[in-house]
Amino acid sequence: MAELLIHSMAEFGELILEVLAAADARTIAEIGAEFGGMSAHLAQYCHERGAELISIDPSPKPEFLVWAAATPHVRHIARPSLEAMPELGPMDAWVIDGDHNYYTVFHELALASANAWDAGRPALAILHDVGWPCARRDMYYAPERIPADYRHPHSYDVGVTLDSRGSIAHRGFRGGGFHAWALEAGGARNGVLTAVEDFIAERKAQGRTLRYAHVPAVFGLGVVYDGDAPWADDVARILAPYDDNLLLARLEENRLRNYLAVIDWQDRAAVGG
Repeated sequence: MAELLIHSMAEFGELILEVLAAADARTIAEIGAEFGGMSAHLAQYCHERGAELISIDPSPKPEFLVWAAATPHVRHIARPSLEAMPELGPMDAWVIDGDHNYYTVFHELALASANAWDAGRPALAILHDVGWPCARRDMYYAPERIPADYRHPHSYDVGVTLDSRGSIAHRGFRGGGFHAWALEAGGARNGVLTAVEDFIAERKAQGRTLRYAHVPAVFGLGVVYDGDAPWADDVARILAPYDDNLLLARLEENRLRNYLAVIDWQDRAAVGG
């Protein structure tokens, strides 16, 4: 089934590298490596510019570990993001595709922005999974890492669909035992996009002007950056054709509905329905 669904942040590789180049990013931190699909794009960028990539992932796939050990300009940190980030030096850009839940993403953005601002640099964070299903619903790889007052009721045995805020036992888009879904979508402190919006609003109240661009394709790409950065207008021009593009949004919904239909057919066939 996985091969039917493009899902990787690497699908945005060319666009992300164009943004990084416009910002002249020379130190890049990646959160979440998995197989290293996006990591390979970032490593090539670093190779061409004499830049550095730090990849943070406590448990990437074995293929990534072999690749990272043999690739110049790449350093792997095998720790959860919120533990590793405070110990890093100044970063020009953050590429975030780790745990897709409110608590983790909000605090990743807080640490990433503080890392830049404390060094007198503009902030730049590029995030995956700002679209459905994680926009308004937490997903947990390791629920025990989430404080109880942020952790929603959840289960490894449910799936989610486009047309319901709830969840369905053993049906819909599910994690196969690798991750849990919050049982309900929406509401306070729930989901990646909610975390982005709350972070931007909080920093605005503190006097920071942040811009946000939203690319509604392949589970959603979000870019948060300082509005007064010297490269801000260049980044805005790069992202403008994709930002809240209604055609992309319709294509993404169609793609997801088709994939969910295939899952449903397979589920019904498995029980003889």
